[in-house]
Amino acid sequence: MPVPESQTLHERARRGAVHSCAVLLGAWAIVAHAADRLPRAGERYPGGIRAGYTETIVADSLDSPVSMVLAPDGRVFVCEQGGRLRVVRAGKLLRKPFVTVPTRPIEEEGLLGVAFDPTFVRTRRVYVLYTALSPNRRNVIAHYTASGDTALPGSERIVFEFDTHDAHQHVGGALRFGRDGMLYATSGECGDGAKSHSLSSTAGKVIRIRPDGSIPSDNPFPTETRGRHGAIWARGFRNAFALDIHPRTGRAFVNDVGGSLVEEVDELKRGADYGWPIAEGPSPNATLVNPIHSYTHGDGCAITGGAFYAPSTPSFAPEWRDGYFFAEYCANEIRWLSPARPPRVTTFGRSRVPGPVDLRVAADGALWYLARGNSNPTGGAGTGWGMVVRVTRDTAGATR
Repeated sequence: MPVPESQTLHERARRGAVHSCAVLLGAWAIVAHAADRLPRAGERYPGGIRAGYTETIVADSLDSPVSMVLAPDGRVFVCEQGGRLRVVRAGKLLRKPFVTVPTRPIEEEGLLGVAFDPTFVRTRRVYVLYTALSPNRRNVIAHYTASGDTALPGSERIVFEFDTHDAHQHVGGALRFGRDGMLYATSGECGDGAKSHSLSSTAGKVIRIRPDGSIPSDNPFPTETRGRHGAIWARGFRNAFALDIHPRTGRAFVNDVGGSLVEEVDELKRGADYGWPIAEGPSPNATLVNPIHSYTHGDGCAITGGAFYAPSTPSFAPEWRDGYFFAEYCANEIRWLSPARPPRVTTFGRSRVPGPVDLRVAADGALWYLARGNSNPTGGAGTGWGMVVRVTRDTAGATR
């Protein structure tokens, strides 16, 4: 499954790394197996995540969801790891998926990322990132043409193919369009840390391509790379699970899942090397770029989704604006980084639904989160506990 850590929590606990996360896992496993105790679509929880804010369960019964995107018209598109791209319209999860891509949910592989073409109104293109199975296992980026709530049959066009996977873990999968109109995507090192640094591999990278899959001439390594490797924008990631780009400033953050020690938020820079496997967390090595924020496994075990709070119509209290929300999967928390350098970090709240994996901010200022319904990294397809949740500020107002 795409929970970004190949070791189970019990393995980590034996090593003494995340005893607190193992306790959380045990508690939430009980909840996850008692389906009648989980929230259901339509339920509201005022003040649960934070005083003055309400969580509304928009959709439930999603099968091992990984990521989502908010469409320009207000629909929500959700990637289920097994290959279905589900649609939530007017608060209802549609029975028929937008498309089912040809993949299988093997450990962390499957349908991983989704993004809308910035010119969607004209092109009707929806981009996805998934693990293709033939002739070899590798992640691909493709787009489909929308016709209402489903894709036109036969409209898939694969625009980019990553290198063949060495393993089923650490495969990244985030997909975002930048303010420059380019498409950015993340990958993991597939269990081979040496490939994170190599310019002869797409593993452990952030790539940057044009929407048609061609490689921009201003990418940072034009003379050091050949073919698809010219798409490399930055390197040195272990498992770059999430990526977001500020809609006004273009500032970009990558959430990189650590090994046995540290989780990172990295500020994405052209041509930068973030250190894996030489470094995990801050390093004195001047050739490497240190994370803008990191935390040890005493404070969680896996960083997942992230989103800048910069909507066209902010509704949260002013102090949250232009900051960066990110999810901690095992602690079931949504945390926040201030826009300052260095940033201040605080916990926004604990998610009502366990296992948050993705975050998005709507134009009206609401914060949306996607959660798997449990924080067990061995969930996998067939565990239909996933939920889409909308967080809004109460009309009475919240002081913070």
